[in-house]
Amino acid sequence: MSDASQTPAPQAPAHPKGRRLPLLAGITVLVLAAGGGMYWFLQKPAAAEAAAPAEPAPERGLVSFDPFVVNLADKGAARFLRVSMQLVVKDAGQAAEMEESKVALMQARSTMLEVLTTQTSEVLVTPEGKAQLRAAIIEKLGHAVEEVEVVDVLFSDFVVQF
Repeated sequence: MSDASQTPAPQAPAHPKGRRLPLLAGITVLVLAAGGGMYWFLQKPAAAEAAAPAEPAPERGLVSFDPFVVNLADKGAARFLRVSMQLVVKDAGQAAEMEESKVALMQARSTMLEVLTTQTSEVLVTPEGKAQLRAAIIEKLGHAVEEVEVVDVLFSDFVVQF
């Protein structure tokens, strides 16, 4: 017999890209899965911190005043303002201290009267005018009544007579 019939025919070598493609696909899937897992793991504590309730703010205090009736600073006509106001102060302790101190109450009332009597009806009937009035009262009270921190002014009754 011949030598050619006994030797196996040479096999064609496997294509190198054919072996690498499943390997690269597997590595890509593993890298993406690891990245997604890492993202999820790192985001979980941030979400838990955001969901955790913050320390509650101290309860604000409220100081009420009798209604004010003042002449406005309109020229050429007598206009009046009737307003009921409450002061929101930093905490309930400050509100109690202010209500117990007649001097602090009268200082605050006097300061609010001074601010109110400088206003005109044209300005007060607009939302911007009320916001400016609120800011002016807060600023003036910060100087007049130093032991109390006024956070906001609330209007429960606001009537301008034309």
